[in-house]
Amino acid sequence: MAFARTCGSWTSRACLVETSMPSVDGLFIIGWMYLPPHDPHVDDPMRFKPLFRVHLMERKSATVECMYGHRGPHNGHIQIVKKDEFSTKCNQTDHHRMSGGRQEEFRTWLREEWGRTLEDIFHEHMQELILMKFIYTSQYDNCLTYRRIYLPPSHPDDLIRPGLFKGTYGSHGLEIVMLSFHGKRARGTKITGDPNIPAGQQTVEIDLRHRIQLPDVESLRNFSELSRLVLDVRERLRQEQQQESGLEDGGAGGRQSPREPQQGPAQPGAELPAEKVGEAGGAEAAGAQPGQGQPFVLPVGVSSRNEDYPRTCRMCFYGTGLIAGHGFTSPERTPGVFILFDEDRFGFIWLELKSFSLYSRVQATFRNAEAPSPQAFEEMLKNIQSLTS
Repeated sequence: MAFARTCGSWTSRACLVETSMPSVDGLFIIGWMYLPPHDPHVDDPMRFKPLFRVHLMERKSATVECMYGHRGPHNGHIQIVKKDEFSTKCNQTDHHRMSGGRQEEFRTWLREEWGRTLEDIFHEHMQELILMKFIYTSQYDNCLTYRRIYLPPSHPDDLIRPGLFKGTYGSHGLEIVMLSFHGKRARGTKITGDPNIPAGQQTVEIDLRHRIQLPDVESLRNFSELSRLVLDVRERLRQEQQQESGLEDGGAGGRQSPREPQQGPAQPGAELPAEKVGEAGGAEAAGAQPGQGQPFVLPVGVSSRNEDYPRTCRMCFYGTGLIAGHGFTSPERTPGVFILFDEDRFGFIWLELKSFSLYSRVQATFRNAEAPSPQAFEEMLKNIQSLTS
């Protein structure tokens, strides 16, 4: 069973609850906190450590232990809030304190969370974000609420297998995103959040009807060329929406028919018609040789936390990414490019931020996390988004 824990307005970590093997003294139910690898090593495996433990005794009795901190298990409490939701509380928060005070606690947290020391981080803005995250999360002392999350259902016609991915988010470090498919669109929903975009929000949306054929590598190095391609697609989408709105209102009834896509060979840098996406998959449709990927390179001026990104891709689509100020202020969707590298990796270029996020599939297996129905999964997405909207 997979649960996401919440800290105030944003989710900090995903939590997996597992039942261990029977022991002499009974059963243990352990709540494991799954952490992404240290930034920016997005391809590394997930890390995990125990958060709480329930010891199921005979005669229907049980004891709860908090596993947070560095002084061993201590007394805790669990309360079932409602179906698919529970909360934990530590009854001995002094066990979370360290002899060196908050400074030692911060340095220990930084080493475990980021795999580095404060002296290693020279970027002032990144230092500010890290300190903010430490203050925000540590104040809860493992008194948290957990809500069930389902893994997205899979369909044969999905672009790739949906699921959980680790993604780079600039100074925020690595975060967990759930990729799911909804007809002609794909969505990336944050399972873990940050001070700007909280968990539950739709970080990226991919329009699978509007595929982009990238130009040659040398042209792709020019950010202005990529920007032109993406903005051209955005303008075409705006015109299509205006046409659809006019037809619905009866204002364009019969006066103008939607423009038919050209059926000739796609030119470098052109947008491929939606019909061609499913006909010639991968490299062939992108103009590369069969069995090969299309060459890919980031445009000059686009920042990336991980320079070890793939240099070939299968295909690209128009998409939008969600950006906001601290505290999720003034959120807006901005244009970008979704890049499919392979079955387990994809990327997104945030045009306005001139930034690149690389996502790699979470390979950990979560038992009993499948949604009982597509409707249940959609309802779950709405519920976690409503927590922070």
